[in-house]
Amino acid sequence: MAKKHTEQTVQRKPSKRERRIKLVIYIMIVAMVLSTLTMGLSMFI
Repeated sequence: MAKKHTEQTVQRKPSKRERRIKLVIYIMIVAMVLSTLTMGLSMFI
């Protein structure tokens, strides 16, 4: 019960800092995918 309540409070209003952290994480994932793709392509060439 208590855990569900805390999740609701967190989902209610995401702060700017949390949004920024999520954005940075997405950018890091995209950068990792791009680097792995370029490494794979360079290995094939």
